[in-house]
Amino acid sequence: MSRRHYIMASLAALLLTAALSLAGFSTSAQTPPKPTPVYGYQVVHTYPHDTKAFTEGLFYLDGALYESTGLNGRSSIRKVQLETGKVLQQQAVPSEYFGEGIVNWGSDLVQLTWQSHVGFVYDRATFSMKRKFSYPGEGWALTKDSGRIIMDDGTATIRFLDPQSLQQTGRLNVSDQGRPVTQLNELEYINGEIWANIWQTDRIARISPFTGSVSSWMDMRGLLTPAEKTSADVLNGIAYDSARNRIFVTGKYWPKIFEIKIGAVK
Repeated sequence: MSRRHYIMASLAALLLTAALSLAGFSTSAQTPPKPTPVYGYQVVHTYPHDTKAFTEGLFYLDGALYESTGLNGRSSIRKVQLETGKVLQQQAVPSEYFGEGIVNWGSDLVQLTWQSHVGFVYDRATFSMKRKFSYPGEGWALTKDSGRIIMDDGTATIRFLDPQSLQQTGRLNVSDQGRPVTQLNELEYINGEIWANIWQTDRIARISPFTGSVSSWMDMRGLLTPAEKTSADVLNGIAYDSARNRIFVTGKYWPKIFEIKIGAVK
């Protein structure tokens, strides 16, 4: 190839590259995205948990745990002493309802039911029922940030509710690198993230409340011994003590509540 032909070929290649770039095409190999980080955990302390509690919701407030349990005829809301597991206060849910997630807002407790499209608002001090409210679809879990109640329904969608009317004000689709993350279960708002148990797995997703993207995962395998697992159900229950920066996790029929710290990336 002559020098003139070489220069002309090089110029043509540069012009083609520029045209492709302007048209939105990449002329170099795409770098694959880095995998979403997966963290382990460290157990700080263990506390007793009622092995008859089919845990659906959990949160920590003023030195005690508040827990909602499920199953028709066995659903309840309860206040529990963390250190001993003693039930300090309890209110049964009418037997036709399958209790689900729970959250506090001011002096109220708000609870979902699974497939009845009905939720309950209780007085937090007395556990007496104040009113009912309705919502479309299933109810799985509740948590809150500073201005909204946050709900999920077992899909890849998070709903935002007005705390007073309990009507939906927004939605957020949850994904991990573009792939929907379904089976979102028990929720907890921790340091600006929504933590969500993924039903029937040992994983917790840490979700941006702004984008819905999973920023990282918690791998919770190994919390229970093989013997403990024989009579336990799935991981489900996250609570956060913001005053002391303590994270608690448990599950349905689990014998223990675990205080954990975030471990190293696996």
